Amino acid sequence: MRLRALLDTDALGLKLLGGEDELDRGVRGVMTTDLRDPSRYLSGGELVLTGLAWRRDAADSEPFVRILVQAGVAALAAGEAELGDVPDDLVVACARHRLPLFAVHESVAFATITEHVVRQVSGERAGDLAAVVDRHRRMMTSGPAGGGPDVVLDLLGSDLDLRAWVLSPTGRLIAAPKETTGARGAVPALDPEACARLAAEHLAAVRTGRRGPHRVVLDRTTYSLFPVRGSGRGPSSEPGDPRGTMLSDWLLAVEADAGDWAEERLDLLQGVTQLIAVERDRRDAARTVRRRLAQEVLELVQTGAAPAEIAARLRVAAPVLLPGLGTAPHWQVVVARVEWEDGRGDGGPVTQALLEEILVDPASTGPEPSDRIAVAHTGGEAIALVPLPSVTDGHDEAGPGVQADALLESVRGPLTAGLDGDGRLTVGVSAAVHSAEGLRGALEEARHARRVAAARPGRVCAAGHQELASHVLLLPFVPDDVRRAFTARLLDPLREYDRRHRAELIPTLEAFLDCDGSWTRCASRLHLHVNTLRYRVGRIEQLTGRDLSRLEDKLDFFLALRMS
Repeated sequence: MRLRALLDTDALGLKLLGGEDELDRGVRGVMTTDLRDPSRYLSGGELVLTGLAWRRDAADSEPFVRILVQAGVAALAAGEAELGDVPDDLVVACARHRLPLFAVHESVAFATITEHVVRQVSGERAGDLAAVVDRHRRMMTSGPAGGGPDVVLDLLGSDLDLRAWVLSPTGRLIAAPKETTGARGAVPALDPEACARLAAEHLAAVRTGRRGPHRVVLDRTTYSLFPVRGSGRGPSSEPGDPRGTMLSDWLLAVEADAGDWAEERLDLLQGVTQLIAVERDRRDAARTVRRRLAQEVLELVQTGAAPAEIAARLRVAAPVLLPGLGTAPHWQVVVARVEWEDGRGDGGPVTQALLEEILVDPASTGPEPSDRIAVAHTGGEAIALVPLPSVTDGHDEAGPGVQADALLESVRGPLTAGLDGDGRLTVGVSAAVHSAEGLRGALEEARHARRVAAARPGRVCAAGHQELASHVLLLPFVPDDVRRAFTARLLDPLREYDRRHRAELIPTLEAFLDCDGSWTRCASRLHLHVNTLRYRVGRIEQLTGRDLSRLEDKLDFFLALRMS
């Protein structure tokens, strides 16, 4: 709104004392202060209301006005209730700095002026943004030149002074506003931990059927979370079942409490999410080629096609997934499955969309870093074909590739919240292979690793190929009753002794085995004298009837500790 409009509103009781030539200035907000230096709370465009309590003598007016001008305020309104007429020294200082000055009659409360300005500014911003959003909608639907979700977030910041971010369901930052300064200060970066927590809250709310927007408070900051839903062509477990889409839908996180908003503003934000959904649909459409390539390779591998035929298909896929490389010297296979506890639906499409997101580097931003990921689905599984460029050290060796232990590290929190009480995600990762002949073995290896992950507790689990050549592969498949009986026979006597005597026999046993039976290394680790260590080991052997100098007994204790 303009300063002139304030002067024309009789109910506000404003009298212009200076700055008639500046009445076309825009007002973006209002602030009441009696601080001598309120600059830290100003960002520009405000109408500043003051009761003049900061003024002790005439010399105070000049520095106060200079601070306001440097902060870019629109005008100053001084109340007459404290001193009667507005002091001449303040009028002179405002005239010198070309700052419009109003006098506020003592019968008018500052709250009345504040309420009027906020109502007018909010209404005008909503109308302006609605027009901008409508124009941007036409731009985005007519082609890819609309600018994507970043442009929409910039509009929210410039026209509604709303800080907002677009996040994936795993908490990855898809879009953020430009580093600009608005009425509430510079737009802060949203750190990865905050992104993951917001995504977790969003998934938990959607899973329990709560209607958006969802209100979340993190570190004393309130956010409202709006689902960004696509055209309805996304993955789903069953018609009308939201569980499939919730694991692939983006979300719009707005730093504000939408519970206080009028219906018109809520409708406006819903329109913004529809604009962002256009970008998400475009991203899904762009993945079609990569999905088809993965599906074709998968079918060739599973039907036992000749290696030459598979190699020919890989030569077609490599330039799409690794532009400029020509061929990929190594490939990995990642297998994932989402299983709902009620057994409903084919989880393949859901897992396909989710695996495409999980395989993206969590540090990357934007909607397009998944260009090099090809994921197919079959029989309830999602299967990713991951190309690995060789390291440039003169050897034909693959780079680090996908590591099972790190794959789910950044997404475990959000996905656990989304699946809690409802389903599980399990993932298996193969070793890298360098030829078409190795793909079938890599696929089976990844499937075996996924089954190892499925045997573990937890909503979100992964296992890698390294574990297939270890005792870790066997332990999950030991029946629970056998596991309990085996560990109880070996460890219960030690636990009971520790409970009664605080002897720490169990920690001593773990350290002794971890040091490969070395007395000196184990004593040093536990900060014990060797004779004390020998006494404890002797007590372990006495209570269990085992001999820790024998390999068989060491192995039994090792397995019991791992299964306990």
